[in-house]
Parts: sequence; C-alpha cells; structure tokens
Amino acid sequence: MAKIQMTTPLVEMDGDEMTRVLWQWIKDILLTPYVDLKTEYYDLGLEHREKTKDQVTIDSANATKKYGVAVKCATITPNAARMPEYNLSQMWKSPNGTIRAILDGTVFRTPILVKGVEPYIPTWTAPITIARHAYGDVYKNTEMKVKKGSKAELVVTDAEGNESRELIFNFEDTDGIVQGLHNKNNSIAGFARACFNYGLDLHQDVWFATKDTISKKYDHTFKDIFQEIYDNEYKEKFEAAGIEYFYTLIDDAVARVIRSHGGYIWACKNYDGDVMSDMVSTAYGSLAMMTSVLVSPAGIYEYEAAHGTVQRHYYKYLKGEETSTNSVATIFAWSGAMRKRGELDKLPELMAFADKLERATIQTIEDGIMTGDLYLISKLENKKKVNSKEFLEAINERLAKLMA
Repeated sequence: MAKIQMTTPLVEMDGDEMTRVLWQWIKDILLTPYVDLKTEYYDLGLEHREKTKDQVTIDSANATKKYGVAVKCATITPNAARMPEYNLSQMWKSPNGTIRAILDGTVFRTPILVKGVEPYIPTWTAPITIARHAYGDVYKNTEMKVKKGSKAELVVTDAEGNESRELIFNFEDTDGIVQGLHNKNNSIAGFARACFNYGLDLHQDVWFATKDTISKKYDHTFKDIFQEIYDNEYKEKFEAAGIEYFYTLIDDAVARVIRSHGGYIWACKNYDGDVMSDMVSTAYGSLAMMTSVLVSPAGIYEYEAAHGTVQRHYYKYLKGEETSTNSVATIFAWSGAMRKRGELDKLPELMAFADKLERATIQTIEDGIMTGDLYLISKLENKKKVNSKEFLEAINERLAKLMA
C-alpha cells in the first residue's frame, strides 16, 4: 500500500519522560507505516530547553504560526525538586504557557467516550468541552511578599504620565502577600470569538461564567465583551443554527454542569479552565482520555494530550519494568493535527486516516483490550490489561484492517 502523502509539514514538539517514549512508539507503530510523515521537529524535552535557554519553545511557537498546525507531546514544568535532577540553571516556565502567550489562543478540552467506561456523574451522556482562556490572570501574575507596616497600592500610569491609585490593603499589624493580575481586551475578544466559532463548528451551545458580582470591573469586563461580540457578530448565526449562548455566575455554572447531560462548550477564564478541565476529565473516567487543542483567533491549531508526562511510569520504564500507560490522548493529538492538516491542505486521504486511527483506538478498548487505568474502571465483562506497547500493537491490528 502506498503511503499517504503530506504537502505541508506539521510542527512536531517532542516532550518528556514516559510520554516521550510513547510518542516515538506511536510514530513507529501507528503513523509512519501509513503516512509519509512530514514534520518540522522541535525537541521540547527539559534537557534541550535548558541547553537552548528555552529558545526552542519560542521557536516552536513561531513555527506553529508559520505552518498553522502543531502537535505537542507532554512536557515537564520544573519545580524545585527538578532543578538538581536535570541540572537546571533556572526553573523554566511552562512550555504550554509560553506557547499559549505567543499564539494567544483558547484551549478546548474534550473527553473521549468509550463503552464500558461510565462517567462518575451518570447523567453525563455526552462530552463537555472545556474552553480555557489561555492568557493572563494568575499565569502572567506579579506577586510580592509584604512586610508588616507596609501599604500596598494598585498604580496605573497613563500615556500622559498621570497616575491612578487604589489602596489594596494596609498591612499595619501583619506580614502578608499581594498579587497583581492583568488581562487584555483584545485577548478576551479573541477568546470569545474562538468559543463562538467552535460552538458553530460543533453545533453546540456555549456557556460562559465568571464572578462578576464580586469582581465588578475585572470579571465584568469579560462578561461585557462576550455579550457585545455575541450580540453584534454571532446572535443571528446561533439562532439560525438552533444553538444558544448562555451566561451565568461560575458557582451557578458548576451546579448546572453537575446536573446536566453534557453536550456543550463551557468557556472558562484561565484558572477556572485549568481546574475544571481536570475535574471534568476525571469525572468522565480518566485524564488520559482527554483531548486538548489550542485554537488562536488567527486560525492556528496546536494539538496535545491534556495530561502530564506520567513520571512514575517513566521511572519504572528506566528500571526495565513493564508499564501499562494510556496513550489514547496522545494518539488523538496526532489524529487531530493530521485531520486539521488534511482539511487545510485539502487532503481527504489524510483526514480519513485520522478518522480510522481514532476508530481503531476506540474499537480496541471496546473490544476489551486496554491499559491499566481503564482496566480498573471499565465495566466490560471480558477485558484484558496489556502493557504500553501491546496496546499500540492491538490498535494497529485494527487500523491495518480499516486501511486495507
């Protein structure tokens, strides 16, 4: 069988630990036998980030701007414990945060549903997609420790040099801490448009929630920008599509989500989306069954798994011990990127391959062949736990039949 040809490269961002191992196996077992894979490769492994002083992360984001579609492996965001382990000169920032800031995108995370894995919330019969604003707030914060007797103020200097001041707190009798957050109206507007466009693409309702009753300027600005853009640009399109835009307070949204059946896009500010995506993915069964795509207002896409580098399994792998690591979200990152590349380049064969790869993956699990995390929660009667590579080989057996 002739391999499927690509015309434009994907930007390939390699990663760390066990997901880096799986990354290569996925390419060797599931991709290169069928596709003449064209990628522009960037090594975002922590050792190479240290070697390049994190310039490789910036370069990969700029390459994504150039080519329009990227696929990223999970990476380490180092803490203090990682400094001596990797002999780091500094605690490098999250690659995801750097890439998101450069692309100014919105992260959409959606659970992958399979038979036998029942959500912990029984009413969730359809996926809930979390749309996370990927700019600002606590992720671009400035923070200080404050000594007793200090006075903290918020100061803004306009273009003419005029100062506006607001008292934050007078630390008369105690030490304390302060934190400054910011966001940009154009980034919030891009977030809103990305959510509304994604809603139209998926033909799903869009929910948005903040705490505007408490944060009457910061959060209320999010609410106002969303509403203005919806009313002026999307209301007629949503009505024609038979879908709706729904705003409520974040605490009310949480209560509504728990009682819902799913099947909508829940737009969240940066921190809310970070937390809620993990909650939603776990409630659906497994963090390793969660897709993630960063979509910029300029129509740039970066696909990845929504989980980390599976550190514990990697240490077992280094000892030569067998692991049973779930690679589904990483497989779906590749399939999502290939589908989008095929769509943009008008390559129906590449899009069809992405569909078949996902079908083969789900079929493998529903046939009862799965990794350890799914084995523990699957309700299937005839199920079998396999190791990391055996799972990929089982997928390939089904993929080969679909491709024949």
